[in-house]
Amino acid sequence: MKKATKKEIEAIKAAFLERYSDAVTELSYVNPYELVIAVALSAQCTDKRVNLITPALFEAYPTPKDLAEANIDDVKHLIQSCSFFNNKAINLIAMAKRIVDVYGGEVPLDEKELVTLAGVGQKTAHVVLIEYTQANLMAVDTHVFRVSHRLGLSDDPTATATEATLVKKFKTNLHQLHQGLVLFGRYICTAKNPKCDTECFLQPFCKSKDGFKAR
Repeated sequence: MKKATKKEIEAIKAAFLERYSDAVTELSYVNPYELVIAVALSAQCTDKRVNLITPALFEAYPTPKDLAEANIDDVKHLIQSCSFFNNKAINLIAMAKRIVDVYGGEVPLDEKELVTLAGVGQKTAHVVLIEYTQANLMAVDTHVFRVSHRLGLSDDPTATATEATLVKKFKTNLHQLHQGLVLFGRYICTAKNPKCDTECFLQPFCKSKDGFKAR
């Protein structure tokens, strides 16, 4: 597959920024505590499903202290429709305990601190910081990975390597580009039956036989 040229990368970046300049996560939350939980739950689970789960969870455990003291079976029951709910319930309680014990009940908005929380890896930390602080970071989920490869922005085999490549190529406005890549992949450049001829505004740059059919 061909790689995007420097000129194409600049054009792709401009198109994303024009289309998605105000894009934000589709996860529902009101504070960093709710956001980090929602992002952690969204791993291998859709945002739509997470948004169905979290209202009751947040009502039952409105603060880190409440969640830290929660009964594991009660938490599992509330999130049982989420993928890997057993492990996620364990991690949520452990995460809350550390937030209370180490950070005084406040979610640390720093990557090095965030990744010390149970269930929070680099991608989750980046998504939280991108959304809440508009940090100049990139995070690669299945949508970003797919779009990046179809557009010739990356041919890396892993999400971590793809992230590094996107950071190197885009450099700035990464939080907006991340949100744009996610939404573009979720609704237009879908895994199956991408909307190439009806909604795609990046047809001239597509390098994939699964994407723009005219190439």
